Parts: sequence; structure tokens; C-alpha cells
Amino acid sequence: MTEPSQPLRIDIVSDVMCPWCVIGYRQLAAALDATGTAHEIHWHPFELNPDMPPEGQNLREHVAEKYGSTPEQSEESRVRMTAIGAEVGFAFGFSDDMRMHNTFNAHQLLHWANLSGRMHDLKQALFTAHFTERRNLSDDAVLADVAAGIGLDRAEALAVLADQRFAAEVRAAENHWIRQGIRGVPAVVFSRRHLVTGAQGVENYKNILDQLAKMPA
Repeated sequence: MTEPSQPLRIDIVSDVMCPWCVIGYRQLAAALDATGTAHEIHWHPFELNPDMPPEGQNLREHVAEKYGSTPEQSEESRVRMTAIGAEVGFAFGFSDDMRMHNTFNAHQLLHWANLSGRMHDLKQALFTAHFTERRNLSDDAVLADVAAGIGLDRAEALAVLADQRFAAEVRAAENHWIRQGIRGVPAVVFSRRHLVTGAQGVENYKNILDQLAKMPA
């Protein structure tokens, strides 16, 4: 009798401010479903904008400042991301007043949610809160509301953010991935060995999963 194979371990380093992170995850999820791949996903923190002030920054201004994009290029990118998101069932709600926010507290809340096995659910809810609903994820009350929306304790979520009890653990996790050479997200590591960066598309992810399935354990 053959032993059942272990689920494929997938580590995903990402930030909830990153549109390609939610696109890449949705594409990967579709590929996992299409290939019937048994898997376990582990999310890890990364801050795209660790020095972002509490009030955040207008998204269009931020993109222009950070990447030198013109308003036309920014609009073209939004249209493209919205179309790609729709292909994998995610609705982007870009608007001219949309803002980028610091996500250190969001990552702390995700760390807390992981203690009860709910990090994945909260991660998806935060993507939706930011990109679809345009909620302010640098506001502790908003973060607690999102946590409560998936059934977590709102008062405890606020307490976690108020006392910063997981700040050291989150910072250590961020630094770990930086030391591994991760400078941009999404960064997906399969079986702790194979790094794939960026949103690859469903077909490419299916090809990657097929190749991994043929490799010796």
C-alpha cells in the first residue's frame, strides 16, 4: 500500500496593499483547483510602504511618485488590473480618491488571526476591504470591523492593535523574508525550494504545479 503524498506547501509573501498579490493568489487558486493539487498555504508579511504616514497617500500620487507613472499610464494599469481581476472573480473598485496605507497593524491582526486558523480568511477580507470597498486599513476600528465581519472577536482585535503584542513577531517575519532576498511581492515559494515572483497567470501556475508534481519529494 503506497503512502499518501504530502500536501504541497505554498508560502506566499504579500501585502494587502498589493493588487498583483490578490490577482496572483486568485490565479494560483484557480490553478490549484484545476489540477486537483492538495496543498496548504502559509501567508507571510511584507510592507510595500513601511514609511507610509498614518494618513496614507493618494494612490495615483503614490504611484506617480514611486514609479514615475503618468496619469495616463496609471489609468491604463487600473483598467488592465480590473479586467484581469474580473477574470478570476475579484472586483477592483479603483477611484480617484483611493489611498495607500501602512499595513504593519494589518499584518499584526493577520498574525493574531492565524492563532485561531483564520489568517487566510482575514487576508481575503482585507483584500476586499481595501480594493473593492476602499476602506481605510490604517484605521484600527476598520481593521477590527473587518475581523468581526469574518466572525473574529472585535474587542480582542482592538486590544491586539492597541497593545501591539505581536509587533516583534511580525517585524521578525518581515525581516526574515527580506534576508531571503524578497524585495517585491507577490513572492510564492513552493515546497520551501522553488520561488516564483509576480502574478503568473492561471495557465503558467498550472504548468508550474504539473512540473512540481513530477519532481521527487
